Amino acid sequence: MGGATVLGWDMTAALAMAQALGVDLLIAAECLPELEAVMVRKLNEQMASGDRSSPGPER
Repeated sequence: MGGATVLGWDMTAALAMAQALGVDLLIAAECLPELEAVMVRKLNEQMASGDRSSPGPER
């Protein structure tokens, strides 16, 4: 089995972006783990299927 796998997001960077956008950091800290879990799962599914129709990381 080869290929790439997304393990997670850089939460320090995600919180820094939230702060720069004026998002309350407590809200961001509560929401980001849930968003990360869904996005990681979907990105890995997309990469495993070889689907190139949706924007994503270059392979």
